[in-house]
Amino acid sequence: MQPNVFQLTACAAAFAAASTSLAQPVDSASSTPVSTGATFSPDSNRAPVTQMSTIVVTPARMAEPLAATLGDNSVISREELDTIPNATLAEALGRQHGIEFVNYGGPQTVSTISMRGTNSNQSLVLIDGLRVNNATNGLPALGAIPINSIERVEIVRGTGSSLYGADAIGGVVNVITRGEQDRPFSAYANAGVGSYGTSQYDAGFSGASDGWVYSLFGGYAQSGGFNATTPTNYYYNPDKDSYYRSNIGGQLGYTWLPGQTLTLQTFQSTVNGGYDMGTPYFNDRGVQELSTNTITSRNVINDLWTSTLRAGFTTDSYKTFNAPADLLAGNPVDGKQHFNTQQSQYVWQNDLKFSKTQAVSLAYERLEQSVDGVVSNAGYPTPNFGNYQLTSRVTDSLMAVYRGTWGPQSVQASIRDDNNSQYGNFVTGSLNYGLDLSQAWRATVGANTGFRAPNFNELYWPVTPYFAGNPNLQPEKSRNVEAGLRYTTDKSQFGIVAYYNSISNMIINTPVVASDPYSPYAPFNIGKATIGGVTLTGSQRWGTTQVRGSLDWSNPRNADTGELLPLRAQSTLKTAIDQSIGDLRLTAEWFLTSERRDSMSADTLGGYGLVNLVAAYPLTSNADLQVRWNNVLGKSYTLVQGYNTPGSNVFVNLALRM
Repeated sequence: MQPNVFQLTACAAAFAAASTSLAQPVDSASSTPVSTGATFSPDSNRAPVTQMSTIVVTPARMAEPLAATLGDNSVISREELDTIPNATLAEALGRQHGIEFVNYGGPQTVSTISMRGTNSNQSLVLIDGLRVNNATNGLPALGAIPINSIERVEIVRGTGSSLYGADAIGGVVNVITRGEQDRPFSAYANAGVGSYGTSQYDAGFSGASDGWVYSLFGGYAQSGGFNATTPTNYYYNPDKDSYYRSNIGGQLGYTWLPGQTLTLQTFQSTVNGGYDMGTPYFNDRGVQELSTNTITSRNVINDLWTSTLRAGFTTDSYKTFNAPADLLAGNPVDGKQHFNTQQSQYVWQNDLKFSKTQAVSLAYERLEQSVDGVVSNAGYPTPNFGNYQLTSRVTDSLMAVYRGTWGPQSVQASIRDDNNSQYGNFVTGSLNYGLDLSQAWRATVGANTGFRAPNFNELYWPVTPYFAGNPNLQPEKSRNVEAGLRYTTDKSQFGIVAYYNSISNMIINTPVVASDPYSPYAPFNIGKATIGGVTLTGSQRWGTTQVRGSLDWSNPRNADTGELLPLRAQSTLKTAIDQSIGDLRLTAEWFLTSERRDSMSADTLGGYGLVNLVAAYPLTSNADLQVRWNNVLGKSYTLVQGYNTPGSNVFVNLALRM
């Protein structure tokens, strides 16, 4: 959710989009797997494993088996999402290796992710291949993407600008909404209740018949919530911060001739959530609306050439309703602040499959971004409201991807030129190599470059008591290298990845006047970050028992000062044990993290450990009862200084399907 004017954009967001900053001392990726004829099929000596059946499109912009991809890639399946029915997308991503998340006082507030220690605005989030990082603060509206709307999530770790352009310095997350299913009619429904007065309901159906594929899904949730802030927060208000969330979406596709398919997709979501802005007896609210609409024409021209034309339109709107704005003289919007980002994306991708093991993709993309906002200086030095100095920019891009395999060897290379109307040309590239050492072992090595263009808040925010924009900012640039080794059999999986990412021309928030303790902060290109790390992943199954987990070590530092970057843990352990007892399925999870630096002070946030329990039991062949108990031990912990986190809480869900 986008920060509001006074609390999070002007203050906390200046620091949280400052977790988006270094601290100073003071297909296109098509939304569904395409047909077998367009799937890249490596000719290797790898053993057939279950994972090979998982087809992904994000790592190479062409459909291929997950186990054949080069790099540190993974998928959150619908089955895994079913085990966390009341979680947010940020929480689901935070369960994955190499990813941390924070939020500012509950699922309805600002949520951010950090991939491999990078800033929250340095990871690109897509919905069905459409960019949803907004152009105002650079963050995706994670709180407006409910779990019930997702079929799967494809995750690509490491710099991906040569595939997807700006912002993909830490990685790419592609959220695939529930859609095309090549199967007869099926339907589902869920109803759940839990702690904090939470209730959630969702339902949907999908199917395919006579050349048509169709789906429709929707959901509604509400919660009494808990207090977003602690008494140490300047904006503390001793109330509970509730939320109301609704969403609807679906797809309609028709194959009018063999290999000729036209598909329409839509996703609409609204979150009305409470936050604290320091005004007693007033229920401050923020309303986030996220909309994506896409039309795709996929045409198999011949055995060699498949053409895909896509036009997508994304709108991200955020409004605040609070009392202090009413008190500002000359306020033209009567207590409301709003920010809108509209993004139009046009793609023509041509996949050329020369053989089962040799493929090339060529693409042209155009991204049109426009912003609109009531930008306030919060009465400093006198009340002033207006729009951004510049409200639009355009990026035209050309891209080429090559994917080839010779026996045990695989190569993926990509190059991309982004011509930004503000900053000119940026050329990024990537080269990855894989070697199958045996049927179970694969080694990989890769290098890639990336960039991030400053967002409109960083460039054009007016001078306030807390934050000021800087129109002289230049884009960030990164260079990433990594190497990995993985072992895969039917019952065992093990992986190790080492990476090093150097980010130059880093944008960091520092006081405008260093000697003034009350000086507003502003972004400057005066920093460089280096992020090195090692990730271990593994799972082992013995009969009805499975143990799985990951261990991340990282060293994310401001290279100029040697200080650790804020809100990042240097070590994180995530483990789980799954046990089946007859039809009963049980899971125990343990999450352990080291201490972190706070983003708004020099304080150290203590490490913590959380234990979660999950149980699922089939009442009938078409109904499951699920119980999830989070934070079983009632651990008190802090993600961001001054903001609360949930205590021990339970959610019970009844899942129906046909």
